[in-house]
Amino acid sequence: MAETILVIEDDPAISMGLVKNLRFEGFEVLRAADGERGLELALDKRPDLILLDVMMPKLNGFEVLRELRRREVDVPVIVLTAKGEQIDKVRGLDLGADDYMTKPFGLQELVARVHAVLRRKRRFEQKLEQVAFGQVEVDFTARTVLVRGAPVEMTEKEFGLLHLFLSREGEALERQEILNRVWGFDYFGTDRTVDNFINRLRAKLEPDPEHPEHFLTVRGVGYRFVRQAEADRAAGRAGGEDG
Repeated sequence: MAETILVIEDDPAISMGLVKNLRFEGFEVLRAADGERGLELALDKRPDLILLDVMMPKLNGFEVLRELRRREVDVPVIVLTAKGEQIDKVRGLDLGADDYMTKPFGLQELVARVHAVLRRKRRFEQKLEQVAFGQVEVDFTARTVLVRGAPVEMTEKEFGLLHLFLSREGEALERQEILNRVWGFDYFGTDRTVDNFINRLRAKLEPDPEHPEHFLTVRGVGYRFVRQAEADRAAGRAGGEDG
């Protein structure tokens, strides 16, 4: 089933160009010429991604974005800003935008950004129900975690962090991306916030928190989750070679 993109843009030439190119890429496209109608479509149709102009009649892009996030509509948003308006980019990201494009922009680059944001969305929303690693069993449906068969209490943020790592297994995640995905784009945390929560996960889920096997540090980047400990994988390779 084709993914749906909502274009909220009051300039007819830009809007039609976006609609034409996105449909050519295989997307279903909805279109609104003002912020008020755009907000109605976003709430009613729940598109997979929104392209949102900042300067529009009735409701501007910031007001639309603020209302979407207030209602906990977590659809990815790419903000379209005027050339050189750095404050618009910053404000958009602070309100929860996932990316921005500066006008005038190349359609090929915008389409590439759309695909990139949707890929991140798909990975993050990867269906996880029951996952096991090491001595840990996680049931995301029941929101329970067992270590060696015993229940472990997890805070909402710890559970969100765990979901992010398990859905992005093997990927090196930057601290800022972790903050954005788990705490939200409007959260003014620091790298230390992430480090503290990683230490809490390790303390609860690692056999030896001082020598983690699953929640690994990637120097200069952030962290990476591996389901099978590095030592176990190396032993498995060696056993295969011996056999």
